[in-house]
Amino acid sequence: MMMEELSAFYRAIMDDCRISATHISMYMALFQCWNLNCFKSPVIFKSNQIMVMAKISSRATYHKCLNDLVAFGYLSYMPSFNPVIPNKVFFILH
Repeated sequence: MMMEELSAFYRAIMDDCRISATHISMYMALFQCWNLNCFKSPVIFKSNQIMVMAKISSRATYHKCLNDLVAFGYLSYMPSFNPVIPNKVFFILH
């Protein structure tokens, strides 16, 4: 089932010129967290964890990519605004 969702993501981005390798890297890092959570939503994560997994070193790049993925309709994001409390993300499946 989830392989179908991953395939659907790749089909969706093939024609989306807004998506860069950094977006894909972030999406895949979040997807791996979802996988480790047995595909239960929401995905709970800390930004530094995703930055390491996605090989993103800049906070500005991290926020831009995450905001883009939300604006482009790939994710729904619930920030915690508290460094102790993890963020939440939901995948919008195409």
